[in-house]
Amino acid sequence: MGKPRSLTIVMALFWAFLSVGLASGQDARLEAAKKEGKVVWYSSLALPSTEKIAKMFEAAYPGIQVEVHRTGSQRVLQRLMQEVQANIKNADVVHTSDAGHFVLLKDKKLLMKYTPAGVEKFQSGFKDRDGYHYGLRSTLSVIAFNPKIIPTAEAPKTWKDLQDPKWRGKLVTAHPGYSGIIATHVLALVNLYGWDFFKQLAQNKLMIVQSANDPAQVVASGERPISVNGSEYFFYQTQKKGNPIQIVYPKEGVPLVVSPTAITSFAPHPNAAKLFTDFTFTREVQQVLADTEGLYTGHPEVKYPADKPKLSDLKLLPADPEELEKRNEEIKNRFVEFFGA
Repeated sequence: MGKPRSLTIVMALFWAFLSVGLASGQDARLEAAKKEGKVVWYSSLALPSTEKIAKMFEAAYPGIQVEVHRTGSQRVLQRLMQEVQANIKNADVVHTSDAGHFVLLKDKKLLMKYTPAGVEKFQSGFKDRDGYHYGLRSTLSVIAFNPKIIPTAEAPKTWKDLQDPKWRGKLVTAHPGYSGIIATHVLALVNLYGWDFFKQLAQNKLMIVQSANDPAQVVASGERPISVNGSEYFFYQTQKKGNPIQIVYPKEGVPLVVSPTAITSFAPHPNAAKLFTDFTFTREVQQVLADTEGLYTGHPEVKYPADKPKLSDLKLLPADPEELEKRNEEIKNRFVEFFGA
């Protein structure tokens, strides 16, 4: 009886020392983060949500400020690369909707290898196999229309329905040269139908906007009653505010856009960056993304509104990040070739 009891005491002491060690390690990082005083976040997440998450973090960790720089995905990357070229080390955490950006940044050794707490439970599509970046959120690129102008029975139900000449002058598209969501959308449909799909679609004289969020207001106002792409979560938000928008999830497949986040290898506030990254992957923050934005996340405990489809109910068209990066210039150039902007 003596030996097992001794073993129990030894194990209890081991776990006690281990927990004290972990706690002191966390305390040390927190103190180091407080000394750094802030974290600089380059993000393509919608501004109200970036600001909300920043305030939540600042409330949880008084004394550490979040400096937010929010713009479209392509501009986030452009700014980051320009600063790197000029040897300006400003960004701690970078987040865009273009997974290809993170292939490029990893190849250039501009990302820190860091695994946020809790992400081991996430689906594989939300995790870089080498541990440099993780999917903070995901959305779908969908069709949307104004039911006050286009009767539901007549509205396009498939991607190819958008090519019908009757929609000439009635369509709006966002731009892959600005939005990572749209770059992913274009690649997914090129893989499904080839470039001829876009060549034919361009015959309908589309209105061109920048962000994947911009078509929502264009459709709601009736300026162009149908959007051929755009952020599902933002259409959903706009709809929830009482605007006339109906979302279509084409049965032949819906582009899935996983949007990564990572810490830069040159982060001027590395401890604050790690603390902030861990925070953004907590269930509470991931739930905020689902509740306030209508986004999907990789967190298995996040609950979604009853009036949104589950990802498992849809045929998804994922885009490979490496292919997205490899074909980035082709996507932008062919889009300009067909649509003229």
